[in-house]
Amino acid sequence: MATKDPDISVALSTRTEASSRYSADDSTPATVLAPDEPTEEELKTLRRVPGRLPWTAHTIAFVEMCERLSFCGTIAVFVNFIQQPLPEGSVTGAGFEGQSGALGMGQRPATAITTFDSLWVYLMPLIGGYMADAHWGRYKTIMVACGTAIIGHSLLIVTSIPPVIVRAQASLAILIVGIIIMGLGTGGFKACVGTLMAEQTVDPRPKIKILKNGERVIIDNDLTVTRSYMYFYLFLNVGAIVGETGMVYAEKYVGFWLAYVIPLFMFCICPIIMLWGRKRYVRSPPSGSVLSKAFKLWRLATKGQWSLNPIRTYKNLSNPDLWQQVKPSKIPADQRPLWMTFDDNWVDEVHRGLKACKVLSWYPLLWLGYNQMLHNLTSQAATLRTHGLPNDFYSNINPFTLIIIIPFFDQFLYPALRKAGINFSPLKRITAGFAAATLALIWVAVLQVYIYRLGPCKSLPNGCGQVAPISVWWQTGPFSLIALSELLSVTTGMEYCFAKAPTNMRSLVYAIYLFMTAIAAAVGQAFVPLSDDPLLVWNYTVIAVILFFGTCGFWWSFRGLDRMEVDEARAPGATTMATIRTEGDFSPGERDPEK
Repeated sequence: MATKDPDISVALSTRTEASSRYSADDSTPATVLAPDEPTEEELKTLRRVPGRLPWTAHTIAFVEMCERLSFCGTIAVFVNFIQQPLPEGSVTGAGFEGQSGALGMGQRPATAITTFDSLWVYLMPLIGGYMADAHWGRYKTIMVACGTAIIGHSLLIVTSIPPVIVRAQASLAILIVGIIIMGLGTGGFKACVGTLMAEQTVDPRPKIKILKNGERVIIDNDLTVTRSYMYFYLFLNVGAIVGETGMVYAEKYVGFWLAYVIPLFMFCICPIIMLWGRKRYVRSPPSGSVLSKAFKLWRLATKGQWSLNPIRTYKNLSNPDLWQQVKPSKIPADQRPLWMTFDDNWVDEVHRGLKACKVLSWYPLLWLGYNQMLHNLTSQAATLRTHGLPNDFYSNINPFTLIIIIPFFDQFLYPALRKAGINFSPLKRITAGFAAATLALIWVAVLQVYIYRLGPCKSLPNGCGQVAPISVWWQTGPFSLIALSELLSVTTGMEYCFAKAPTNMRSLVYAIYLFMTAIAAAVGQAFVPLSDDPLLVWNYTVIAVILFFGTCGFWWSFRGLDRMEVDEARAPGATTMATIRTEGDFSPGERDPEK
């Protein structure tokens, strides 16, 4: 819920005449407005601003930061733990001035296990999201996920203790079991925590606020949700950068056991904070199994619309009246299926949720480009002048950039655009994010061309032992552009899931959004043959071309939906979709379904 704002109290005294303006010359009963509720005219004319995030939202963001620190810190040392051999005479794996390692299995098994981990972690939110929406609720799902992940983290510590780490086969077996269990917990956690944070910001209706300069503005819940996800992503990246850099040094100078103990310790903070907030958080109750009802509704709506002619099928399924005909009010009571126990509004919600899934289905293209940063850009840095720093250090430019630009966009750029009357809508932001990722891949491709031209080993710089006479800081461009792309597309994707999904399917729709990352990881395997010298220019160029056409295709596909959403937002008296579906559904404490 929105926090109390001292500026609103100023507005209260000026709003007491709101209802009288509607009844002075009218014998009909007036619509009574709350003292800080805007009139229809004010909804048309006043500028909209986001509200402040409640302190409960900040605690959930801190929980996400601890989880990301533990997860990213752990996976940051996986490759060395699996690929590199145990240093001679060591029982901890610490390399000190040499190379840290443990199992000594080589690059291929290390790549296979880490790829499986990525796919597993982004597949499990589908289960976590379903359990949260249908049976447990988001809070309980997070708590169960925390307990499961703690078991997985504990097993990782077992793999690195001296009696086990010297026995590679036993250590590997425990590692795989630990990855599977930790992935189960991480998946359930990821499906719920962002949505739970956004739910803390939902306010049933827009409010008037008077700024210090006397300007009257409307606190808009959609903008507050946007702010919520931006700072959620900021905290996420703080945790990621601390985990990735800190655990690498723990592995190198102390041992793998410390690189696994610290993440476990940080993760144990998560359930403690969640228990503290149990009676303070806004918590939506589970709604039972609605997935089957949604599928049956979709099947009923599309019945008779399929054709061997794909163009006709597309036109039939795009018919705006498709979903109107399956609303309960359009079907006589004696002809309704037994499972149709919902109202017309829920049909609209499912329709919006499916539109959101269509938008999300384009995200594997974005993640395909983003994954280049995680792998190939680190290898590229090793062929450039690194100025005495490790080549994998420079990937931290990405989270550093995000930490800087998120407050800038929230406090300066977005307010300036709103003040200028420029509606930078969610679909426009996503399109801009795709474009930024495309520019990043073009930059990387051009940089790779110059590495091949100017380097002493020409088109075979990897493993050459000599680097090109080019500073690694040229990678600042693509890392920063990818960060911009994340801010515009990734955080907006989170926001879009929350705003468009039915209330009782939010976690599941968000899990589908996360699953797009797993699809991108699987598709990325097709580019492995291009991910080595002398084909890297082709690798970056092909992905850049795919992203370019993806950007154009995305906007072409959704430009009409964007116009419709902008018109709906500008409509007099329009209420945010998030508000419509949450008002009366839940609130802190007294509406807790477990109480």
